[in-house]
Amino acid sequence: MKRPVRVMLIEDSEDYRRVIACLLYQKSDIEVSREFGTSEIAIRTLQEMKPENKPDIILLDLNLPGLSGLDSIHELLQHAPESKIIILTQSDKEEDVLRGIQLGASGYILKSADLNMLIDGIHSVHSGGAIIDPSLAKFILVQLNDRLPDVESGATLTRREMEVLELVAEGLSQRKIASQLGISAFTVNEYVRNIYGKLDAQNAPSAVSKAYVSGVLFPKRRELSRQIAVS
Repeated sequence: MKRPVRVMLIEDSEDYRRVIACLLYQKSDIEVSREFGTSEIAIRTLQEMKPENKPDIILLDLNLPGLSGLDSIHELLQHAPESKIIILTQSDKEEDVLRGIQLGASGYILKSADLNMLIDGIHSVHSGGAIIDPSLAKFILVQLNDRLPDVESGATLTRREMEVLELVAEGLSQRKIASQLGISAFTVNEYVRNIYGKLDAQNAPSAVSKAYVSGVLFPKRRELSRQIAVS
């Protein structure tokens, strides 16, 4: 029998932590392994944990007492390199979104989002993908596009990989992409892995931005700017 996805929750609000934990406890394929109110305690716990007991997913708030969520990402990944971090926060500040992704977070979800998005995000990230709150997806794309240098890419994506990448750019989870394309979530995950490899990207925002900048999705960078400006 397949082991449930093991989740660690780092959230200073006890009430919100209880809400999220109760939601996840209802899912037989997700297990809340540990809950913490500060990142310092979580980091110390990870240092002492055996590798086989470490979480698959770390749900991380940003506004934490003491060491902030952003400042804790490096240490969390240092002591749990196989774990994936999903930022779960109220902050939609531009600098928080960008820094979180650049520091290695595999997902960024606002607390105002539908809780089903969180469930989808956990499964998507665990299977090797990423999750970006749809309300932030376009912004992230534009900002990373502006920060990346103009490059030429020799990557050649298949038609289906292009379809998957376009849906990733819209902020869809792997489960929703699978439903829309009429294929399995496992197949979507394989496409995503291939895309990351071809574009030399570590996460979804990086893959989408590199695809736009290099012309894999659009032949010219200014075409992206024009499309975003009129949308």
